[in-house]
This record gives sequence, C-alpha cells and structure tokens, in this order.
Amino acid sequence: MSRIAYVNGRYLPQPEAAVNIEDRGYQFGDGIYEVVHLYDGRYIDEDLHLDRLERSLREIRLPMPMSRAALRLVLREVARRNRVTEGLLYMQVTRGVARRDHAFPGKPVPPALVVTIKRIAPYPTNVDTWGAAAITQPDLRWARCDIKTVNLLPNCLARQAAKEVGAIEAVLYDPDTKMVTEGAATSFWIVDEHGTIRVRHLDHAILPGCTRAALIEELRQAGIPIDLREFSLDEMRRAREAFITSATSFVKPIVKIDGQPVGDGKVGPVVRQLFEIFARHVKGGLKNAA
Repeated sequence: MSRIAYVNGRYLPQPEAAVNIEDRGYQFGDGIYEVVHLYDGRYIDEDLHLDRLERSLREIRLPMPMSRAALRLVLREVARRNRVTEGLLYMQVTRGVARRDHAFPGKPVPPALVVTIKRIAPYPTNVDTWGAAAITQPDLRWARCDIKTVNLLPNCLARQAAKEVGAIEAVLYDPDTKMVTEGAATSFWIVDEHGTIRVRHLDHAILPGCTRAALIEELRQAGIPIDLREFSLDEMRRAREAFITSATSFVKPIVKIDGQPVGDGKVGPVVRQLFEIFARHVKGGLKNAA
C-alpha cells in the first residue's frame, strides 16, 4: 500500500503528493518543521513539539496553518491512514505559494502544511549494543539555530562528513571559542571528568530539543543533578561518557569521537541509567514535561 501524505487539506498517495514550484519553502527554505516519534500509537512529547512549532513560527512571523486541535486531528489521521503505530512523523509549514521575491508576499497567502509518516524499528531494549561514533565539525550554521527552520544545508554537509568516515553524528563547535554547541541533528551531552551530566544551556546557538527538555524534567523528578552549561572540545575529550538525544536517537551513547574512545570506549553506567529512565518515559512515564 502506498504511503499517504497530507498536503494542504488533502490526503494523497505519496507518489502523487506535490507542492507548487513557487512554494516559499522550496524557493527560499522559508518554513519550519517538526519530527515526532510515534510509539504504540502515541506521539511522544507531543505538546513539547507543538509548543516548539508555534514558537518557531512566531519567530519567523508565520501563523499556524490551523488550530492546534485541528492539527492534532491531522497528525492522528495520517498515522491511521498509513496504519503506523511505531514511526516518525514529519510536518512542515511554509509561508505558502507566491511570486518569487525575497521579501514576504505583499498580500498574505495561506501557509502550506505537509505531513508524512514512516515506520521505524522498535525502541531498542539493549543500550550496550547501541553505542556509536561521532566526529567534530566547525559550526557553520546561521545565528538563529533556536528556530527549527528547513534551512539545513550546513547540517547536511556535517552529517555527510560523519557518514563518510562511518560515524552517525557530527558534534558541532564554535570555530572561534572551541565551545561545543550541539550535534548536527541532535542535542549533545557529556558526563564530564568529574562525573557531572552536562548539556549546553539554551540560547540562539542551539535548538531547544524536545527530547532534551523531557530528559531534563525526568532527571529533575528523579533528583539527579545536571549542569546546564557549555563545555569545550577539550572538556569533551576528557569526558567519561557522551550521548546524544533527539526524537530519533532517544538517549544514544557515543563511544568514540574523531576516532578516539570516549572514556573506556564502552557504554557507561550513567548513560545506561539515563537510557532506562527515558525508556520508561517513552512508555508513558512522564505526562507533563515542561
């Protein structure tokens, strides 16, 4: 059965789904997107993702394409029509179709909304077999990385560089200060040489990750301390453990960076504990993440 996509009010077989060539998302990358994990028929951290969607849209002065209640119905209908209970949902909102001009359309046009979903492998049960490698890359993105824009060329180039050497992520750093920002498509964390869990504080340099926020709230509720403070490449290289988080990565151990082992090169006890905490969250443990 062909996958079904939602495109501007219509549910269509994906091979027939299309947008106008003058859609501003295609012409300028003038749009926002979200990726949400569907687990056992339930969207994980749905409110966090919708909150971030609305925030990103506000930052680029683009209205929601429909009410949040209506959008929730679309998300569920896309999953139902595709018969997906474990998958990844992608939604994209652009400024719509207008004559090509860098400035916003003089007469506002309706925002364009596209929603698709695909099946993915079940949530892993054994974190010890899930460790992966990363590389470091200078962060060449724009100054508003806190907006989840569809402009992802620097991220794509960094991810391709990682792929070409057998790694799964590129850890980005400020080329001037040598401070780590985040992964090309993930939040990046370390357990530093003193045993402290650290992830960079929120600012314009990083995306406010929804999985990052949910895990921080889980740690707060469990009484596990965390340091929301940036760290340098040198501190990263001295770390005992490292991991990434995202809607697709959950809590994924990074055991090698730039060909060198992180700590002893194995999945460590802190990451193992956090993986178990987040596995419970995915299965319905936390109801009201902030």
